[in-house]
Amino acid sequence: MENLINIFVKSVFIDNMVFAYFLGMCSYLAVSKTVKTAMGLGIAVTFVLLVTLPINYLLENYILKPGALAWAGESFAELDFSFLSFIIFIAVIASIVQLVEMVVEKYSPALYDSLGIFLPLIAVNCAILGGSLFMQEKNFLNIGEATSYALGSGIGWLLAILGLAAIREKLQYSNVPGPLKGLGITFIITGLMGIAFMSFLGIKL
Repeated sequence: MENLINIFVKSVFIDNMVFAYFLGMCSYLAVSKTVKTAMGLGIAVTFVLLVTLPINYLLENYILKPGALAWAGESFAELDFSFLSFIIFIAVIASIVQLVEMVVEKYSPALYDSLGIFLPLIAVNCAILGGSLFMQEKNFLNIGEATSYALGSGIGWLLAILGLAAIREKLQYSNVPGPLKGLGITFIITGLMGIAFMSFLGIKL
């Protein structure tokens, strides 16, 4: 249990998808204008990560890795389908994103309209694919660890976009110099938030 908590905390604060790896920046910058839309997209990204990463973990460990098919018999023990991992991961992600898009459109049309093109673009959000690829690299021992990492990564991305959205809403009442209005000041704030998150590197897990 302690190991799962360590993985969760580390993925939220230390290995944050936005501030440590700069993944998912396009939608992070574009949809962070209001807290409402940022919350909607953040929850959608967290849900997609939470569903796709464990599925991809199972596919990786029981079908794709060299020798993963040993459970099917000795004749399959030498098979290696790891070259298909990118395609399989993207197919799983695209399927889940399509499901999320249909649910949001049905139950929250206003949020669907405000997110616009960025909701289907979750399918190509590099934070989502990055989570599955980091899962490969980290060699988690079981699906529990992979799920903990997925949840932490999603919540880390959610906290990042919510924090930026809250600041950008307050900036509407601030006297921002003309040349820095819009993305200019947003980049500066993102950099400062990244520096702030670096303070979590001191956490010993």
